[in-house]
Order: sequence, then structure tokens, then C-alpha cells
Amino acid sequence: MRFFRPRSRSRSAARRMTGTPVAEAKALYEAGRYAEAEAEARAVARSRPQDDEYAAAALNIAAIATGAQGRHAEALDTYDEALPVFSRIFGADHFLTLKLRSDRAQAMTALGRHAECEAECAAVAEMAGRGTGPDMARLAAAARNGLVFALNAQERHQEAETLACQALAAHRERDRLSLVLRLGLARSLNGQARYEDALTEAQGAGELYRALPADQRHPDTGAVEVALATALLGLHRTPEARGRAAAAHDACLASFGPDHRRTAEARTLLEHIDGTRP
Repeated sequence: MRFFRPRSRSRSAARRMTGTPVAEAKALYEAGRYAEAEAEARAVARSRPQDDEYAAAALNIAAIATGAQGRHAEALDTYDEALPVFSRIFGADHFLTLKLRSDRAQAMTALGRHAECEAECAAVAEMAGRGTGPDMARLAAAARNGLVFALNAQERHQEAETLACQALAAHRERDRLSLVLRLGLARSLNGQARYEDALTEAQGAGELYRALPADQRHPDTGAVEVALATALLGLHRTPEARGRAAAAHDACLASFGPDHRRTAEARTLLEHIDGTRP
């Protein structure tokens, strides 16, 4: 099985998922209906034998959907439940197990556990880098994206910039992975007060975001606007920055709820802008 493969390469995988016990939960998640996806996935996980592949897939979807609702601690608990199941079924070095570890690490950073996220993403990137085939190459890039986020969160922006540029140079497809890497690069540039460069990068990320299919855009709702607002604020274009921050907050609140890390980031940015306006 392959879970959540990119649309450009997922038609055969999608056909294999059609009619399976996790097909409905997967479709609900991709439609941005996270609470329903979580409920469906947890019901499937409860109904299957413990070491069944579809029970493992259901736990994976439940964890991702829980995190998308801003319940990051519960999401991490679900990843912790799923990880030994994946290791038993697929093996510790399998693509699916490593992908789960990468997703779990990024749940850690949503809880402020940035050093742990950094260490885990670095380990997954190194293991995936030793593998072969396009899936492992994409996984290595995805883990590096988590590493970029963790480095930025620790204010190690120059390291994050270097890593993001290296990952983008190695990954040439104009897809969601390129989008999140470009957003990580914009974040690193904002962190270095290189606001013109950050604005250019965020604008490019926005073009890429709009070009993606709708079912691939949901997880990154509001991310481009946060990057743009931060750069615009640094350039003293405060009214534009406020408009972008407000749009990000409204979109994240509607999609993820008030407790999601991006909703909170947009809210903090909006409050900062309002607090600095004359």
C-alpha cells in the first residue's frame, strides 16, 4: 500500500485504495473534512485486527487528521500507537514506517519539541537517502522539510536556508513538496530580516499553491499568507501585512480550528501588527 502519494503519480495507487476499508477516511481527509476523516479512520482501526495493514493505514490517517484539527498532543499519541504496528508489519526501514516517523516528528514540532523533531527528521532523511527509487527520494526531501521547519523554530535561519536550497535543487517537480520547501525558505529569509527576498519567495510559493489541485492545497491553507504578511510587515507595508495576516487567520480558523499551530501563528502575527499600528 501507498498512503497519500502525490496526485501526479497516484492513479494506480488510488485505484488500489478504492473500495478498501480506508478509502472513505482518505477521501474525507483529502476533502479537508478532518473531523469526519478522524472519526472514520478510528472506527476502521477499532474494527480490524491489531496487525492488519488497513488498521495501520487507519491509524496513520487518524493521526494526520487529528493534527489537522489542532489537537497536536493527541495526534502524537496516535503516531506513537501506530509506529510499533508499522514496524511489525512493514519493517523498521520500510518507506511507510519512515514516512510515519517523518510525520510524527512534525507533530512534535507543533508541540514545541523542536530539537526532537530536528533529530528525528535528520535520521529519517539519512535513512531514506540510502534507499532507492522515487518514493525514498521524495521521503528524504519531506524529512528535510521537517528539518528546515525545526531549524527555523530554533532561530537557526541560515542553516535552514542552506538546507532548503539544497532540497529544492534536488527536487525539481512543481508539486506540494516544492511548495512547503519554498515556504520553509521564505521563513528562513524572514528570520534573517531579508524581507525583499522572503517576499519574492513567498510570492513564488503562492503561484505554486494556486496551481496545485484543490485536494493537495488543504494542508497548507494560510501558510502562504503568513509568509507574505511577515515579509510585508518587515518592509513596513503594514496595511498589506494586516490584510494577509487576517486572511490567514480566517482561513486557518475555518479549516483547522483555533488550536492549530498555524492558526495560532497567524493570530499572534495579527495581534503584533495591531499592537504596533499607530
